[in-house]
Amino acid sequence: MSYDTETLIALDREYVWHPFTPMKAWVEKADPLVIARGEGIYLYDTTGRRYIDGSASIWCNVHGHAVPVIDAAITAQLQQVAHTSLLGLANIPSTLLAKRLIDLAPAGLRKVFYSDNGSTAVEVACKMAYQFWQNQGQRQRTRFLAFDWAYHGDTLGAVSLGGIPLFHQAFKNLCFPVDLVAPPICWSCRDHQPGAACCGRTLTQLEALLQKSPDAYAALIVEPLVQGAGGMLMAPPGFLRAVRDVCRRYDVLLIADEVMTGFGRTGTMFACEQEDVCPDFMCLSKGLTAGYMPLGATLTTQRVYDAFYADPKELKTFFHGHTFTGHPLACAAALASLDLFEQNQLLSHVQAMAPIMAEELAQARGMPHVADVRTCGLIGAIELMADPAEKQPFPYHWRIGGELCTALRSKGVLLRPLADVVVIMPPLAINENDLRYLCRVAVESIVQIPHLIERKMQES
Repeated sequence: MSYDTETLIALDREYVWHPFTPMKAWVEKADPLVIARGEGIYLYDTTGRRYIDGSASIWCNVHGHAVPVIDAAITAQLQQVAHTSLLGLANIPSTLLAKRLIDLAPAGLRKVFYSDNGSTAVEVACKMAYQFWQNQGQRQRTRFLAFDWAYHGDTLGAVSLGGIPLFHQAFKNLCFPVDLVAPPICWSCRDHQPGAACCGRTLTQLEALLQKSPDAYAALIVEPLVQGAGGMLMAPPGFLRAVRDVCRRYDVLLIADEVMTGFGRTGTMFACEQEDVCPDFMCLSKGLTAGYMPLGATLTTQRVYDAFYADPKELKTFFHGHTFTGHPLACAAALASLDLFEQNQLLSHVQAMAPIMAEELAQARGMPHVADVRTCGLIGAIELMADPAEKQPFPYHWRIGGELCTALRSKGVLLRPLADVVVIMPPLAINENDLRYLCRVAVESIVQIPHLIERKMQES
């Protein structure tokens, strides 16, 4: 049975509740696209129109859509078994993938615990870190450290660790207390230079908390190099290494949330590699399966694992798991994706494309209403403000970033902003011509802002 586009849109509006979406605006004002298929870096809607997937289907697509090697790997696994539990059983793809991940990860990570997505990968690390100290008899170590404007997922443990008021404030009474440290990017001065004062301020604040209560903290969580949903905030070089050193001095476990930054997005397989950091936990998802299927993984050290390795009567078991943990189809997709990283020399490709993205997006600097332009690997961000000189944002409900991204559909480009930060994050396999086009139309769209402001003021 087939449905025309208008019928599908009507059914969607009637029955589907979309994530992070003001539904009144969606139902009454939005002009939805219905995606029918994908091929390479492109998505096609039900009318046949083609779009560059400029947000990599929310930061997870690696090699493009409908990749024959990954399709074949999933099909081959489907002919064996689609799903079998890891509770009391093993399966072939999850076993082979665990070995592959440990071979790729920073030296010191030795064990893999699977889950379903990025939020649950963080949840696993959070609970493991807490129970690690309980199993060691240090029951006073119950608090966590995190960074303001961080985002680690939507399960309650991950929300507790988050620092974005718009996303997290409504649920704070359900969450455990976390000590938030200012991020290493000053929200008011936007000073991103190496050794910036705001980086020193962050480390000083962190050290002060640990000096005051050295035995209170179980773990600190960080998004290495880039705080994603907070607006693609880039940390100064050396910051991650400094955080690792502080955590080691106070014997606080370090959780690296590489859900967004992992699998080549910053130019190396994992962002932690760039500062020679091995965390106590590394949380992975998104690019793990090249964006094909939900899968999360939490990697940890032998030290952490050994704290749970005990006779059942000691009750030190990690009582946590998911129905689809180590899902065979998802693990097969991940293995095929890692093969393609090698075959296509994808990391070298990203390193070649990164300066091209930086060059193209730099054209936005100095344009009216552009407060900042940031890049790291194939992550690009153009931050928009009503008055950049005074750091005055646009009214949130004006949705200037969203309006620009919606208008870009007429140029054959799909982007999704973070409020008024236009994020450019295509599949890693994008070629130079498509990357330049994507960046240029994003920059050119900024000239529409005065017209949008005029319209918004008339509507107010």
